[in-house]
Amino acid sequence: MEPIQPVLSALAALQGPSGAAAAPSTGGADFMKALGEALNKTDAAQTHAENVAKAYQMGEAGVSLESSMIAMQEANISLQFAVQVRNKVVSAYHDIMNMPV
Repeated sequence: MEPIQPVLSALAALQGPSGAAAAPSTGGADFMKALGEALNKTDAAQTHAENVAKAYQMGEAGVSLESSMIAMQEANISLQFAVQVRNKVVSAYHDIMNMPV
C-alpha cells in the first residue's frame, strides 16, 4: 500500500530546499506543513495496519484479529479523509480558475 508516496514526494518538491514552503505568506506555509503532516500520518497508519496484518498472519503472540481489523479500518478511514480533502482542494482550485477576472 504505497499510494501516498507520490503525493509526499510532490509535496516535498513544492517546498523549498530549506523545507519551508515556497508560498509568500505564512498561511500558505502553515497549510503545506499541516497537509504534509496529515499525509505522513495517513502513510504511517497504512504501514502500521499492514504490519499488524502480517503479524497476525504469521501467528505472532499478542496480535489478535480484532487489533488487525481495527488498524486496517483506521488506515482506511484516514485514506478516505485524505481523498476527500484532496477533492475539496481540487474543487476550490477549479472554482478559483473559473472566476472572471
